[in-house]
Amino acid sequence: MDLIPRGFEPCLLAVLRLSVGRNPGTCLTDGWLPRALARTGHLVRAAELVFTISDELQQSSELLELVKTAADAGDLYGAQALAESIPLRQLQDQALVALVPAWARAGDRDRAVALAERIRYPHNWGRAWAMLAKAVADSGDADEALRFAALADDEVTSYAVDGTEQVLALLVEVAVTTGDHDRAAVLADRVEDMTRSRNPAGWSEPRALAAVLAREVSGGDLSRLDALLRTELGPPVGADATLCGWALGDAAGQDMVLEGDLDDNDARPLSSRSPRSSRSPLDAYDLAWVLDAVDETADRDVALALADRVEALLGTGGSPEHDVLLRSVTLLLARHGQAERATALAARLDADLRMGRQAEIAGELARHGDLEGAEEMARPITDDRARARALIRVVRELARRGDPGRAEALVSSTTDRWARDEALVAVVRELARQGDPGRAEALARSIAHRATRARALAALVELSEPSHAFRLAAQVVALDGWGTVLPLLERIAPRAVATVVDQMTS
Repeated sequence: MDLIPRGFEPCLLAVLRLSVGRNPGTCLTDGWLPRALARTGHLVRAAELVFTISDELQQSSELLELVKTAADAGDLYGAQALAESIPLRQLQDQALVALVPAWARAGDRDRAVALAERIRYPHNWGRAWAMLAKAVADSGDADEALRFAALADDEVTSYAVDGTEQVLALLVEVAVTTGDHDRAAVLADRVEDMTRSRNPAGWSEPRALAAVLAREVSGGDLSRLDALLRTELGPPVGADATLCGWALGDAAGQDMVLEGDLDDNDARPLSSRSPRSSRSPLDAYDLAWVLDAVDETADRDVALALADRVEALLGTGGSPEHDVLLRSVTLLLARHGQAERATALAARLDADLRMGRQAEIAGELARHGDLEGAEEMARPITDDRARARALIRVVRELARRGDPGRAEALVSSTTDRWARDEALVAVVRELARQGDPGRAEALARSIAHRATRARALAALVELSEPSHAFRLAAQVVALDGWGTVLPLLERIAPRAVATVVDQMTS
């Protein structure tokens, strides 16, 4: 009470100290807090926090994230100075690569070029020039973009390094942006050829060939995909093979290439690579990623044509690879109103997986406007947790579309208390947005679970008048600790971020 007259920061700081006292594992030196300082104009203070990290790799990784944050916030000079202080040269290179297109977008192309020329490791050169080419192409300067794209192409042609396919895929985008579709097709062919000749990089992120296919399919061109499915993926549907005889899947067992400092590793010319492998360049994870990527960009007819092809391939077999592809095509069908087809595909799953997939289908139906169909699908689900997830998705979509009354009515028909609380957060946010803060706050305070109630009150902070927002923020801390409220400080009291850090580290 003594602190209240002194203002918001001292009062909140007292509550934060209590919160940290009961959560001693909270760390000030990584994650959100340093980046929040950078976003609110305190880059030096953020860097001081990160430099207290003793582990060199962790410190360099956090500094890299600070560089990206500062660049996004428009402080390019500060970001570049920080990049040059990163101890590990490989991560310093990555920071410089990120700054090259940022300087170009800011209008200082000469500085971007100078920065690209300072990058140390050859495997980063092609990517830096390609990103610069893309930034310049987006600005409308096709001639300069093509010049930088040629430099990138020269680099990846001269060296066989990990990431070459990704650079070529980026150059495909540059060619399309500058209107050179013939060049884009040639580059896409090179991506396919190079992917065939290499060990895949694993399934944790899409390979370049998947990105190329997604771009082509989104534009209505399925010819390359059809050729790959026809020539590479084995016997026709109905043959005695898993996933139609694909040499797909197996991603978990493929060799993984780990990245590190390259001073002791010479890049090899392409001519020294092993001969082209007979392995299919397309695996189930790639194709699933293509389905997910094109869903939001492709014409409905194209998306359904793609679904037809994948559904035919799924006629036999069962494996983790089969299931990941089945999930993607099921959700694609649901997003385009094909609930019956999606449900029929989900019925192929084991019973313990089927309910969860039906919940996902209901959620996608809701997200794309079929709210009645989504509710009809959600209610008969017999698994309590799956049904709760489905109804939460429907309630959130009703609220997002401006119908909090109907959303609240649906919440009241839900017997699971946790699900009701989760769903109410979206209703609270929409009521406040529509100008009924009293009803929104009353509903938030009716939530039983403390952490969920804290999130509901946090949603009101941004929609409240400053004085009330400050009180709500302190209540959020009291309910669920400091982690929930700190991201709000950037918007309601930017100065408080630095005040809190200074006081808590003094």
